[in-house]
Amino acid sequence: MFGSLDLSTLQQLWWFIVTLVGSLFVFLTFVQGGQTLLSTLSLTEDEKILVVNSLGRKWELTFTTLVLFGGALFAAFPLFYATSFGGAYWVWILILFTFIIQAVSYEYRRKPDNFLGKGVYDAFLFINGSVGILLIGAAIGTFFTGSNFTLNDYNFVQWTHPLRGLEAAFSFFNLSLGLFLVFLARTLGALYLANNLEHESLVVKLKNSSFNNLLCALPFLLYVLITLVLMDGYAVNPVDGTVVTEANKYLHNLLQMPLNLILLLVGLVLVVLGVVLNRFTASVRGIWPAGLGTVLTCLAIFFLAGYNNTAFYPSKADLNSSLTIFNASSSHYTLTVMTYVALLVPVVLGYIIWVWKQMDSKKLTLEELNADKKSY
Repeated sequence: MFGSLDLSTLQQLWWFIVTLVGSLFVFLTFVQGGQTLLSTLSLTEDEKILVVNSLGRKWELTFTTLVLFGGALFAAFPLFYATSFGGAYWVWILILFTFIIQAVSYEYRRKPDNFLGKGVYDAFLFINGSVGILLIGAAIGTFFTGSNFTLNDYNFVQWTHPLRGLEAAFSFFNLSLGLFLVFLARTLGALYLANNLEHESLVVKLKNSSFNNLLCALPFLLYVLITLVLMDGYAVNPVDGTVVTEANKYLHNLLQMPLNLILLLVGLVLVVLGVVLNRFTASVRGIWPAGLGTVLTCLAIFFLAGYNNTAFYPSKADLNSSLTIFNASSSHYTLTVMTYVALLVPVVLGYIIWVWKQMDSKKLTLEELNADKKSY
């Protein structure tokens, strides 16, 4: 069945699959966003216990999805994996470090004789939810602003900047995208917790927080979108694969892919709708339209970077070292085999949804946690 698909079709299919996993990861960063609320909402100790345990039941999903995203990139687009993870290793090491201290924090935050104290582990959770997400946003920003690398005829990577990827955080566009993701994660975290917890005064705080954090996210989002439609992009010649700069390339992509424009607009509306629903009505179910909107918005942004003959990982040092979904992908055979394996994905997703529903079948209460000696 899939063996009859040509290589170009498989490459575009796998860009969709990989970016779908990446978009789901961004939605799941509600865990990281919720962690940052521990230090900014003036929570009582009981409220902190509720928040940490609600997020603690989901943090592994975020980490697993991040690993899956990296694994899918490695399998489908190995040249990107080798270039970014092999060249810009400092930024990826720091990102992974923030996820390591997150895992340690959930495990040891309330252990007896904890010599560091809960405050230190709360600080670790804040670092994971702020610095970690900021750096991920900066790394995604390089899909549009480019990175400092060259490739020789044997695809050997030479990184040309001594900061090894950390220089991405010094681009105002990349930084703005990272800050948008931080505040989006905080917004989603507040929405998720409001839906998951049985604690009236805390839910009121969370409803207000989701609205306030959306207001903080909007300026960075507007800057990113306006810059995208005005900036030069990196166009790929479909005949010989050469890469050239093209004025307003991403605006052209939006206009030439109208479905993608619709995807972006619908996604943004759904995020706003979810927050407004939570803030101005009695409902606490805004996480679901906002979550779907987050996935659609991220997909639209990733599509801008990779489709319509666009270099998704441009090189600022050598334009023709830039990576596209065509020159960075695995072989036809590998992509075909992977596509058959991907047929199992709906089964895995179905299992995750079932487990999620079982865990969230009733709202989390202090009484339940006090009876549970293994709570976080």
